[in-house]
Amino acid sequence: MSKRKKAKEVKPVTPETVIHFRLRRLADYEDVKSFFGKLIMMAVMLYIMFGVLFGITPMKNNDMSPRISSGDVLLYYRLENKLRAQDVVVFEKDGRQYVGRIVAVGGDSVEITENSTLRVNGSTIVETDIFYSTPRYGDEVSYPLELEENQFFILCDYRDGARDSRYFGAVEMSEMKGKVLAVIRRSSL
Repeated sequence: MSKRKKAKEVKPVTPETVIHFRLRRLADYEDVKSFFGKLIMMAVMLYIMFGVLFGITPMKNNDMSPRISSGDVLLYYRLENKLRAQDVVVFEKDGRQYVGRIVAVGGDSVEITENSTLRVNGSTIVETDIFYSTPRYGDEVSYPLELEENQFFILCDYRDGARDSRYFGAVEMSEMKGKVLAVIRRSSL
């Protein structure tokens, strides 16, 4: 006995089957198009969030120790325009990025005395959270320093050897990158 293979039945091509096939292909195309549309929107939102509104930078040294340590990641807000004393900021000076604490703003008079005391507007500043003295750095900055509008005097929390306004003078508002909002600790990564 010989076995005969059954011939595969070919369904006739009707307009309904063609329409059904094309609609299925179109639905797959719409899914792909929707996916890429959402991907592009997410990329645009990330750019707006981290290219315009917020910035992220690592702390490269211990200049803000003990509050912020080397390796910590800082999230800062770029559009802050009302900076005050005690705000921690990210700024750029001479092509390098720094992090520091504002101790005086435009209109203030700043002086660092011979015995390493910080004075703002004639009053000695008592900083209970800063454990280091505030020595002068040579003759780079002459005291008392009168700050103009949109100028800031910025010091690092670890005062011994840090590069801050004692080294390069007042920081202009145009040199500010943003105000630090959050610190992501290196130990929690």
